[in-house]
Amino acid sequence: MSDLTGEAERSRAAKIALRNRLLTARRSLTADARAGAAAQIQDQTLDLVRREGPRTIAAYVPVGTEPGGADLPEVLAAYGQVLLPVLLPDGDLDWAAFSGPPGFAGSAGPAGPHGAAGPAGSGGPAGSGGPAGSGGPAGSLGAGPRGLREPIGPRLGVEAVRSADLVLVPALAVDRRGVRMGRGGGSYDRVLERLGSGSALVVALLHDGELLAEVPAEPHDRRVHGVVLPSGIVMLNG
Repeated sequence: MSDLTGEAERSRAAKIALRNRLLTARRSLTADARAGAAAQIQDQTLDLVRREGPRTIAAYVPVGTEPGGADLPEVLAAYGQVLLPVLLPDGDLDWAAFSGPPGFAGSAGPAGPHGAAGPAGSGGPAGSGGPAGSGGPAGSLGAGPRGLREPIGPRLGVEAVRSADLVLVPALAVDRRGVRMGRGGGSYDRVLERLGSGSALVVALLHDGELLAEVPAEPHDRRVHGVVLPSGIVMLNG
């Protein structure tokens, strides 16, 4: 017998149905449409970065139909320190620095002094890299589990995300309260729980049409502060 209440069962079923609908819609996008949306999302994200001036940005590498483009970390690395996630066997996320590919002149954007001690420096969690546990430089990406792309470099621990001023998270949908729907693995629920009520600005990247009036919520679901869409940035009151 299920240990879920009737209401929880209905919420779970509603989330599964919505998740499937959203994934189907993403798969229906043409390659050109995805590329165009990725360019717009990157422009909007950089507008946010320039406005907020974060010293450290926690981000991720979009894969498949996820909005933002696979080169999003390189775009961000010109504006400050960047941390990228590493999926652990238990589904939690460790973090490692990403400073851009070899020869990349990171931290050159308007973040200015914030970036000076960034990925190319030695002064913070995104310090450049010497030899990593996996044998590669901090500016490299390698193949991870489940088709992910992950940073190659020293692992900084699951708490490293708390050093970020701006945290970009993947999502399938977000509602006007800030409730986020992911793919159901729970990795980012742990990240958002870890961030708690700290000072980091947490923003999800979405395709247009994925900011909804309401997303079915469960007690473990955590809220974000805003979303970046191809058409603009929307901050949410929660």
